[in-house]
This record gives sequence, structure tokens and C-alpha cells, in this order.
Amino acid sequence: MVRRLLFSVAFLAALTSPFVLAQGRQSEPHPEAKSTPNEIPVPQEITSVTQHQITVNGQVLHYTATAGNLLISRIAHDEMEEPYHSVFYVAYTQDGADSRTRPITFLYNGGPGSATIWLHMGSVGPMRVVTDSPDATHNAPYRIVPNEYTLLNQSDLVFIDAPGTGFSRPVGKGTIKDVAGVDEDLTAFTRFIVRYLTVNHRWNSPKFLFGESYGTTRSAGLSATLNSAGVQLNGIVLLSSILNYNAGGPGLDNTYLTDLPSFAAIAWYYNKIPNKPADITSFLAQARKFASGPYAQALYAGNALTPEETDAIANQMSAFIGLSPTFIKQCNLRVSPSRFRKELLRGQNDILGRYDARFEGPDAEAAGDYPGYDPSDTGITGAFVAAFQDYLQNDLKYSSKESYELQGPGLIQNWDWKHKAAGMSFGYMREQPRPYVAGDLGDTMRKNPHLHVFSANGLYDLATPFRATEWELAHMGIDQKLSKNITFGYYPAGHMVYLNVLALKSFRKDLEGFYNNAK
Repeated sequence: MVRRLLFSVAFLAALTSPFVLAQGRQSEPHPEAKSTPNEIPVPQEITSVTQHQITVNGQVLHYTATAGNLLISRIAHDEMEEPYHSVFYVAYTQDGADSRTRPITFLYNGGPGSATIWLHMGSVGPMRVVTDSPDATHNAPYRIVPNEYTLLNQSDLVFIDAPGTGFSRPVGKGTIKDVAGVDEDLTAFTRFIVRYLTVNHRWNSPKFLFGESYGTTRSAGLSATLNSAGVQLNGIVLLSSILNYNAGGPGLDNTYLTDLPSFAAIAWYYNKIPNKPADITSFLAQARKFASGPYAQALYAGNALTPEETDAIANQMSAFIGLSPTFIKQCNLRVSPSRFRKELLRGQNDILGRYDARFEGPDAEAAGDYPGYDPSDTGITGAFVAAFQDYLQNDLKYSSKESYELQGPGLIQNWDWKHKAAGMSFGYMREQPRPYVAGDLGDTMRKNPHLHVFSANGLYDLATPFRATEWELAHMGIDQKLSKNITFGYYPAGHMVYLNVLALKSFRKDLEGFYNNAK
């Protein structure tokens, strides 16, 4: 017990101690922040602070924007603390608010290896870029407008570029490999959040996490690592979730079951459903019922399924997902998202987007089985990158000699997918070759029964289908009482729900209720 306590003290010291940063001023360099010829020089912690205002729901909101970096440290072999990474962030804080009662939300994208310009410039920040979604966005110049759907009137916001992405860089003896992994990433984010809370005197603030895509994987893991570091969270927003990287393993059929309702939603959107019902909600309820009933039984039967039974299931699937029974049988009743994207509009020589199937693009090879690109990705990237760079330099007055990395170089190539899970609940492996973090989240909710979770889902998202999220959140090993702390939102959009402005409006309304309940 004493040994464990000593380790915990050392770990928390590494999380919190490095260098005092006065907001709005350049901090003093750490006295040990020197480098040898084989090390990367350790930068100072520097911030650019600007003042702004925005009108939200008729109320003028004055706020401070802080763009800068914080250094995170670890315990070196000589028991001394050493910085090993500089993490870039942009924080928005309401002027005059009481930090002891004012909520604070940490936001990040996923990847792994993605910078956070997408959430920053598209979702609940104070400014957003205007796109032509679901069409490919026009060329420059792009418009950046005040975001009437910002979350800033309810919470301070801290947008974090994951270590190795954006302007976040290794320093000192640090390397990309030190942050390139499920648990390495969790350690770095835990250290950053604890450091930010300490430097900015926010320990008593209500605390929220807001992650998108792999950012939800990170949030579920962080719920456990932060809880172990004494950071008790009020709430977690999961946007387009992936909480189990083992569900689609060879020989497993569960992903086909959880993909089908998303296929049905997309077929409904493109009018590929015979006698299309007017109400998509009731239609998707039928699709869920079919997937968990007759379709699940058919896949469970495997090779024992008779030709007559195969025909019957293929015909039922066709009525839900808009593909021909012949094609479905050619896929052995198991249609992958990539083949669905290629097949649904094959007659129009178009493919669908993976992140957002509302996006269409011309098919480069009509005879093939797989799409060659994702029109929902290529259709927005240029606008977001240019708008963010313009906003950073002209509005936030921040400049850097470094290039801004959308995808962290070397991160995914070196990514270690192993994960040491929290707890030992209901028999899942503690040492995992690939992460199952729904178990971490369930373990945290049992330890902190006041934690609230909001799951936001795009109906037309083929990267993280909504039914898979429902499945994972229903199988975390928590009782019905705790399950009441989990709420869901569904939107007529894709992975990046906010690209549909009407969906963003509904999403923001749902977030208001969630934050009010979770404070």
C-alpha cells in the first residue's frame, strides 16, 4: 500500500508540477529546460490572448480567447521531472464568470492522429466555417461567421490538438513514439488536463469531455485515467463513437447486424425503399428489430442456412437497405460499408461518402467493388484548413514557425493499439491487443455514479454506425439505475453532425439539456 501511494504521489507530481503559466503572459522557462545535441529544444510556454464578444440567444457574451501551449512532463530515470511534449490548445473563457462554478469542457478530434480543427471550426466553438455540405464546398475565399450554436454560453471550451498533431510537438528527449499509442495518448491527455486545471485554477469547476470519433475512444479511457488522478468528471459527450475495436474481428458477424440500420437510413434518404415510409424513426425501429431478430438468427445459422431461408432473408434485407437480393446473396448476406457505398448508386455512376453518406461523388471505376475515395472528406478539407489558418492568424493573433499538421506524421505508423483496461469487470481482458474502452467507461460510472454521458449520432454515418454505439453502451455491465445517466441524440447528418446546420441546431439544444442535468 505504501509503495502504491508513493507511486501515485510521483505520478501526480509529474502531471502537475512543471512551469507556472500566467494567462496572457509568456511564462518563465523551466531552469532544467536545456537540451543536448540529441534532444529537441524545449520551448517556453507562450500564449496569445485576445478579447472578443458574441451574441447568443440575444445575450452579448464577452469572452477571452487564449491560444498557446503547455508542456507536459514525466519522471525521468534520475527521478527528476522532464518535459517531453508541448501541447497546443485554444481556450475560450467567459469574462467575469466564477471559475468555481463555471463548467469547463475539453474537446478533441480523433483519428488517431487527427488535429482538432474540425470540432474547433465546425461545431460548438464561437466561430464556424460555412460549407456547402452535403455538396463539395466551393473554392476560396471561405466565410467564417459567429456561431450562434456555440456552447460558450454554458461552458468554457478548451480545444486540444492531440500530441503529435497541429502545433503539438515532442520536446527534450521526447519522441513521437512516446505518445503514439492508446495508453500513451491517454497518459499525455491526462497530464495535459491536470496541468491545465492546475495552471488555470480550475480544479473546482464542473468538468466535461467532448470527443469525436477516436476522440470518444479517448474519452472513455480518460474517464478512468482522470478518475484515478482525482479528476471527477460531471459529463462526457460522445460524438460518433467507436468504443470497441474488437467487434469486427475475423469470423465475427456483429458488425453486419449493427451496420444494417445505418444502411436502411441511407437507403431511405436516397428514396431506394419500396413504398418509402414518411417517418424515418419508425422505419429505423423496424430495421433494428429485423437486424436483432431474423437477420441475427440467419447469420448465427451460418452454413446451415437453407437456400430458401437465404432467399427470404435477402429479400427482407433488400426491402430495408435498397440493394438487390442478388447482390446481397453474392455478399453471403454480409454487406460491408465500403461495398454498400459503391453499390447503392452504381446505376448513377456515383459513390457515397463514408463519414457522411449524404455526400456523393463520381465513381472513377464503375466496374469495381470498392470506392476509391471519400467525397465527404475531400468535400470539406480545403475549407476547414484555410479558414482555420486565417482565423488563427488574424483573429487569435497566433503565429508559429511550425507547420500545422492535420495528421500527425509518424503517429499512425507507430501507433501501439494495446490497452490496459480499467477494472476487471465481467471477465474482459485487462491486457487488450486492441482497445475495448466501453468497459473503462462502465467501470468509471460504477465508481462515479453521478457521471452523465450523452451519445450523439449521425444517421448517415458509415464510419461509426449508431447501432454499434447503442450496442456497446448497453453492454458495459452497469445496472438500470446507472443506465439512466446515458442519453442519446440522433441527427439527419453524418459523422460530423455539425456539417448539417439544422442538425447542429438540434444537437446544441440537446447539449443544453445535458449540461443542465450534469452540472
